[in-house]
Amino acid sequence: MKKKLDLLQPATVLICLWLGLFACQVPTQEESVPKKWYKGNLHTHSYWSDGDEFPEVIMDWYKSHGYHFLALSDHNILAEGDMWVKIREDSIYQKAFDRYLKTYGEDWVVHEMDSGQIKVKLKTIEEYQPLFQEKERFLVLPSEEITDLYEGKHVHLNATNIQEKIEPQGGESIAVTMQNNIDAVWAQRERTGVPMIVHVNHPNFLDAIRLEDMLHLKGERFFEVYNGHNRVQNQGGIYGLSTEAMWDLINISYVKEGKPLLLGLATDDAHNYHQIGNQWSNAGRGWVQVRADSLTPASLIAALEAGDFYASTGVRLDHLKLEDNVLEVGVAAEEGVNYTFSFIACVRGADKVEVVSTVEGEVASLELKEDWIFARCKITSSKLQENPIEGILYEMAWTQPVQFQ
Repeated sequence: MKKKLDLLQPATVLICLWLGLFACQVPTQEESVPKKWYKGNLHTHSYWSDGDEFPEVIMDWYKSHGYHFLALSDHNILAEGDMWVKIREDSIYQKAFDRYLKTYGEDWVVHEMDSGQIKVKLKTIEEYQPLFQEKERFLVLPSEEITDLYEGKHVHLNATNIQEKIEPQGGESIAVTMQNNIDAVWAQRERTGVPMIVHVNHPNFLDAIRLEDMLHLKGERFFEVYNGHNRVQNQGGIYGLSTEAMWDLINISYVKEGKPLLLGLATDDAHNYHQIGNQWSNAGRGWVQVRADSLTPASLIAALEAGDFYASTGVRLDHLKLEDNVLEVGVAAEEGVNYTFSFIACVRGADKVEVVSTVEGEVASLELKEDWIFARCKITSSKLQENPIEGILYEMAWTQPVQFQ
């Protein structure tokens, strides 16, 4: 029988918890349920922390814009308990509150006047989730952006599908602070038996995280190769490395250490919903497309951990497979838009990646070589992003790194 393997269904997946607890080899089985693509964002903010909109309005925006899942990941908090917010006096926010009240009504919106300002009680995830969640259409994921500091430098990690808030763990260095928070997520996963993941956010934000801080992490499988916040320096901060360059260097190190490859996410990290432009952190700039058998937390997380997804700022794929060690990628092409496929690989023993093939068109392929430790594809279109940041003008997508089988 001819060997055939979807890129997003590797023949074997090594899932290592890297807490020293265990590692297991999971064999691929024949697919019994047709899988679907689900679009989602794993990093978003609301009035529960430093976002400027109510959770219900944010949920409605993503659902109405074709997303299938969303994680509201507010800083060091889960959307539970009593939380009140004062509406700023700026007319933008006053009008937004009026729309919110008109949409959801007096029976839903609990509000009062406090020293001349409107004060509103925020709805918890338990309250707003039933308004939006629909089987196979939209899923609300509980999440927290664990926001820590080491000597004034920011260390942010997102924990998705957690069941209890995780306090920032601290540490005696940036790397140890990151590791302590990663370990806390894995400990909750192990204790509860609930699938959850943790990912490193925007390492170049305020020039906090260096490459060397990432190299020896244990249990970290995910990383934001693109973040749509206007201040995160995807293209590189004072240390010079873009997040994409950092991603490859981390994976070179991970392979040498025998660890699973780090997988790249795109998120929008939205905070601002009323003012739009490159000086604001707006919704819709980056997301992931996950191929899973159902729209459930367990299915999505299993697919993410298997590398069964790609990251995007606009380019949509309709063809992605690995067959007989040939990686083939195709786009869902738009009329009048050109696409460039850049295949990137690292030769065993090398200390950097190289672009090994560049193809123009709507579909491209690359035969993997046995001496490559990994390869991936970046697709760039000629279509401008609607609301770009950092001079990153064109829509793109990134496939996950794969290895010769």
